[in-house]
Amino acid sequence: MLWLSYILLGMFAGVTAGLLGVGGGLIIVPVLALLLRGQGVGEDLVMHLAVGTSLATIAFTSLSSGYAHHRRGGVSWPVFARLAPGIVVGAGLGAVAAALLPAHGLRAVFGLFELAVAAQLAFGRPPAPHRQLPGPIATGFVGTAIGAVSALLGIGGGSLTVPYLVWCNVPIRTAVGTSAACGLPIALAGAAGFVITGWNAAGLPPGASGFVVWPAVAGVAIASVAFAPLGAWIAHRVPTVALRRGFALFLVALAVKVLWG
Repeated sequence: MLWLSYILLGMFAGVTAGLLGVGGGLIIVPVLALLLRGQGVGEDLVMHLAVGTSLATIAFTSLSSGYAHHRRGGVSWPVFARLAPGIVVGAGLGAVAAALLPAHGLRAVFGLFELAVAAQLAFGRPPAPHRQLPGPIATGFVGTAIGAVSALLGIGGGSLTVPYLVWCNVPIRTAVGTSAACGLPIALAGAAGFVITGWNAAGLPPGASGFVVWPAVAGVAIASVAFAPLGAWIAHRVPTVALRRGFALFLVALAVKVLWG
């Protein structure tokens, strides 16, 4: 039943990511927290394990998504190269910051961010282009911020990277593809940080290395990669405005559950 739960979670996360372009971490983290709590994992470990495990799954989904966008010419590798070093540094810092936060603090940060994303999905519009992409140093600092926030929350960073690139006059399709590619360094550096910072934690569940639960990674990643194309297929056949608002309500429910513990 536990494996089935991981697979169903991955299927749902994959479909919604393909359908709405919303990173799976926003779904994976709160649902994994519920599953881990049901296994009897201590409350002081649940959120850290959920975030670290979510990052590890994103390594697989971003690799698949990034390659698909690359095949269609949708990734700006020069922009990726300017963002990636800062992303790696920031993701490591985000993992350390998460390890220093108590469980209730991490819950609060994640829940509030999820509410913000829900509001953007329901009512927001893409930012209007205002400027060109800054130089390598400034872009590196932006990458560091994106990496730190993403690793702290267990997300692939698309909700941060795409609006920033669009604001900097990068075409939306290229922004989405480049963001998908940027999810890989976020996931790899962040997951490695969670493995290291949680290595000696007491009370870890079976199959965990630090704050990453590998059985969950396997089940969620395989299913999400397999079902993301289904979401993309649906997206081209169903009006997405109502779906976005319905999914926003679902994110609100998840956020309330996380905030209330």
